[in-house]
Amino acid sequence: MTKTIIYNINELVTCSGFSSKHKEEMNDLHIKYDSAIYIEDEIIKDIDSESIIFSKYMKDDIILIDANKKCVLPGFIDSHTHLVFGGYRENEFYQRINGATYMEIMEKGGGIINSVNATRKATVQELIDKSLIVLKSMLSYGVTTIEAKSGYGLDLDNEIKQLEVAKDLEKLQPIEIISTYLGAHAYINTDNMSKNEYISFMSKVVLPVIKERNLARFVDAFVEKNVYSIDEGRKILTDAKELGFKIKIHADELSCLEGSKLAAELKCVSADHLLYASEEGITCLANNNVIATLLPLTAFNLKENYANGRKFIDKGCSVCIATDFNPGSCFSENINLAILLSNLYMGLTIEEAITAVTINAAAALSLEKSIGSIDVGKQADIIILDYDSYKFIPYHLGSSSVNRVIKKGKIVFSKENK
Repeated sequence: MTKTIIYNINELVTCSGFSSKHKEEMNDLHIKYDSAIYIEDEIIKDIDSESIIFSKYMKDDIILIDANKKCVLPGFIDSHTHLVFGGYRENEFYQRINGATYMEIMEKGGGIINSVNATRKATVQELIDKSLIVLKSMLSYGVTTIEAKSGYGLDLDNEIKQLEVAKDLEKLQPIEIISTYLGAHAYINTDNMSKNEYISFMSKVVLPVIKERNLARFVDAFVEKNVYSIDEGRKILTDAKELGFKIKIHADELSCLEGSKLAAELKCVSADHLLYASEEGITCLANNNVIATLLPLTAFNLKENYANGRKFIDKGCSVCIATDFNPGSCFSENINLAILLSNLYMGLTIEEAITAVTINAAAALSLEKSIGSIDVGKQADIIILDYDSYKFIPYHLGSSSVNRVIKKGKIVFSKENK
């Protein structure tokens, strides 16, 4: 058994809790002072004053981690990424800064379809190698758990390929990966299937294979104008739910299609993007405890209006912040920059933003009982900053303020050994 004490902590930001937080709860980070953490193997076993922890557990075989009077927080959780893909879409970025919109690029056969073509051509090893580079960078920003969506295959073999790559990646590096099947990311007329036939194909052919091989916990659908309608999204997600999957939804990203109301109706775990969510849609999310996952980096990159995070919180939504890392609309894994943008342009306080990438992000992955806070009984996913206060995270303007990362009780990243 490995026994570890983290000591000499200035601020211990615990984000304590075992459920998602709402309204004023999001401002309470449950900060402790003069505290130390005792860990056995992967689990936090005790949190108390430094003197008590040392008197109870100091033995010859103990591992000591000196926090050097810095701030200690739960590991960050990036609950919305498109990690595994082939190719890049730098030319589309060039088109956007020269006036083209995201939807115009999609309507001309670009966008997601470009990534589908490249992903189908990519080998498994190419996808693994590319993803490992991104995961290493995510770790340096303090991310210890992510969600990774498929959706760049849009057929059986290549969707399975993406999900199997994500599963393999968990064995090759320390970040925990929760997989989501996003076959309803776009529609292309392959294998001479109509859209209705493709929807049926996902439900009757692809989902049973994924379930049998345990390749994904969640199913997602991109409900948007010219992508999947409300009725189509309802069919896809209802079928997934009946097979035992948890469900998510890309909702109201580029137009107000009222995907938020559908998320509430179906009791999705989360509804993501939500730039154009209506007042009624936001209320429905709050009333049905659907996590509102806001993605400020995507709005920034697409030059769209930001989702009104202040309104979501004030109406009672549990708000989460994620990167939406992907090759098209958001080629950035910088969760620190996402926190900063949520403070500057979405109305969140620093405390709310920290809650949004820890305990609320854990809830967006249905993992709030095991990660997302520094609590006795939870997995020891912990970060130590370069600074003595959590306020440096956005203040350091999009750069990483993370000095060390501890995953399941072990140091897996150190800035000194980078």
